[in-house]
Amino acid sequence: MNTSFKLILFLLFNVIFIFSLKAQEKKRIEIEQAGAITIDEANFPGAKIITRDDRGQVHITHENITMWCDKAIQYTNDNFIEAYGHVKMIQGDTINMDAQYVEYSGKTQLAFASGEVLLTTPDSELKTDTLYFDRIKQQAYYRSGGTVVKDTSGTITSKIGRYYMELKKYKFVQDVVLINKESTINTNYFDFYEDTGHAYLYGPSTITTPESKTYCEKGFYDTNTKIGYAVKKAKIHYDNRIVEGDSLYFDNNESFASATNHIKVTDTLNNSIVKGHYAEVYKAKDSVFITKRALAITLQEKDSIYIHADTLMVTGKPEKRITRAFRNVKLYKTDMSGKADSVHVNHEIGLTQMINISRRSDLDQFTTKRKPILWNIKNQITGDTIHLKSNPETEKIDSLIVFENAFVISKDSLGAGYNQINGKTLIGLFNEDNDLYHVDILKNAQSIYYMRNEKNELIGIDKSKSGSIQISITNREIEEVRKLNQIDGNIYPESMFPDNEKFLKGFDWREAERPLSVDDLFKDDPPPNLTTIKGLEDYVPQEDFFDDTMLERIEKADKESDKTSPEEAKASRNIPQDIRDKRIPEGPKKAVK
Repeated sequence: MNTSFKLILFLLFNVIFIFSLKAQEKKRIEIEQAGAITIDEANFPGAKIITRDDRGQVHITHENITMWCDKAIQYTNDNFIEAYGHVKMIQGDTINMDAQYVEYSGKTQLAFASGEVLLTTPDSELKTDTLYFDRIKQQAYYRSGGTVVKDTSGTITSKIGRYYMELKKYKFVQDVVLINKESTINTNYFDFYEDTGHAYLYGPSTITTPESKTYCEKGFYDTNTKIGYAVKKAKIHYDNRIVEGDSLYFDNNESFASATNHIKVTDTLNNSIVKGHYAEVYKAKDSVFITKRALAITLQEKDSIYIHADTLMVTGKPEKRITRAFRNVKLYKTDMSGKADSVHVNHEIGLTQMINISRRSDLDQFTTKRKPILWNIKNQITGDTIHLKSNPETEKIDSLIVFENAFVISKDSLGAGYNQINGKTLIGLFNEDNDLYHVDILKNAQSIYYMRNEKNELIGIDKSKSGSIQISITNREIEEVRKLNQIDGNIYPESMFPDNEKFLKGFDWREAERPLSVDDLFKDDPPPNLTTIKGLEDYVPQEDFFDDTMLERIEKADKESDKTSPEEAKASRNIPQDIRDKRIPEGPKKAVK
């Protein structure tokens, strides 16, 4: 090896050595400005006591942090410092921390602060009594209660909290409360991104505003736009309405919510329920729109009314409420059921209108099948439009009116044929048991009536035409038929009754369509194709702030200390006791790089 090459190697080694020394020097805690420096070996062995003077506070640096305080105790061999009085620590241009006391290890880069701690970022302020700040992981952590203030989002308090500086994210745990002028959020697990104002709620959680209260066990809320969604036991209370569903979207600016899958909207004032698999609720308009197997239930003490349709709308204030059902409407109660193209219910006056909205020619069979129909006990009633009038106070049906092409059919008691009455208009009256007891057929009335004696023997079949017909019904059986302004009529023996006379024009016995239960309302519907809800990811618990990697750093710093007893070790002395109990045991450990 020639002399020139040896010289180059020597110079290169010295350059590397100098840079290494410089790097090590940078890792030492440095005092940039001090007033007086004293030594007190009796009380602070191995330490320098540094105090401020009139020029200013003690100025301390370590790598890219700067610290000021009124008094500092520096343990040079441990690369450790204690700072007292109006302490300010600054990292770069983003993190400021103020406290009454801070201790910091240059070896572990872990700071502990106590006494009126205030951590300030460009977007928020964190206040607490004690705070841990790990510069390696760039995380701050408290576990004895803290408050985060963000101007646009409000104030957040919790028992435990963690701030991830690189993500600008807070993770709050236990007794979490966010309060701003628009809403209050209560939860136990709360992730919050300070730059966007996005919040994620986990576990039993509520969002309360002057207009609503939302509950869920998993949810998202944008604290800036006041928009969010909730899943898992999601529920929204709007005054007298409760909205439930697998997934709820809500906009608190508009008092609007939409729900998807297994929806239930309960009207606590009007004692009614609407169900389906997609719904929209507008609180300001006091309206509900619901579709996908939509079902409206009017709860009554003895016999609730069920209405099923492709689409349901409930609008208006409670005292002026209107229910509209569109397309393929079916209704059911134990003593009455029906079908129509559309239904309109005015709850204030107790009027239910069953309507056929014709979309095709009147001769079209499907149009005819859509004509409103009612079944009451043994009677089938059809017409172009049917009105049911009920008492709003008692909720009992008082009467019905059939407009145009009124037709009543019932089977003869022994099945010999069909009793039939038709005319222009029908008016029916109901008794306290919701049974028809009187029927008037007005204008162009026709009838076929199977007459029986007291022994229930068939004595003849009456077929006639008249101006109008009055029917009295007792115990659900026709007791008397009175014909007014009769035009013609005959009574036939059964054997003499012509087959072509057995049915009035327009006869259509539709018993097979009759709903006999709530489930029957859906028997013609295809199976529901529910929307797939992606929802939110499950809650990810906080990883330990004092994890194995940090504990190894602390353990290594304690072992390198010149103090002989564990009690005198600086790096670990403010580690919580429960963490101390789980510290890495003595013995072989993997190498710390």
